[in-house]
Amino acid sequence: MFSKILVLSPHTDDGEFGCGGSISKWLDEGKEVHYVAFSSAEKSVPKGFPSDILKKEVKDATKILGIPPNNLLVFNYPVRDFLAHRQEILENMVELENTVKPEIVLLPSTADTHQDHQVVSQEGFRAFKKNSIIGYEIPWNNLSFTTNLLVSLNEKQMKRKIEALKCYKSQSSRIYSSEEFTWDLARIRGSQIAVKYAEAFEAIRWIIR
Repeated sequence: MFSKILVLSPHTDDGEFGCGGSISKWLDEGKEVHYVAFSSAEKSVPKGFPSDILKKEVKDATKILGIPPNNLLVFNYPVRDFLAHRQEILENMVELENTVKPEIVLLPSTADTHQDHQVVSQEGFRAFKKNSIIGYEIPWNNLSFTTNLLVSLNEKQMKRKIEALKCYKSQSSRIYSSEEFTWDLARIRGSQIAVKYAEAFEAIRWIIR
């Protein structure tokens, strides 16, 4: 139903956590995927890592998923301060709408409580409301989550997601970064549609033309 996909990630790694398996699946199917991160979260990088480490890690991770380097864009908005840059972020999105011309847009769900994620979700709807839009699942941020759209995944696609997430060595101490967590969530979502693995999404706007 669509061939050109745009993933909006508030910070580097959100896209891989929320929809890395689906990105892998769609690239396997020959679809065009663009990935945009609005911050490399330099203020949040753990001690012992270069401040710009996440810029390198997102390049490595998206390469593993199969996203061409020219389809990766990383902005430098300060982490946790997206509210102060809301209009600039919206203008970036409007430009992406005009240049990428996506058929479907993936962004944080409407129930995501992180302040930066809320800005990307809300401004993303404003910028791309003429497109199909689905919200990906970030369980540690979601107050609730409506699983009304699920994407089945095979083991190869899941392994690619896992390998992409392993690129984020600077984030490995976070509890949700464990390989076990990623596999378990995929199994839970798969069980909802009688497959082995899946990713869940919130259907925010689904357009059939």
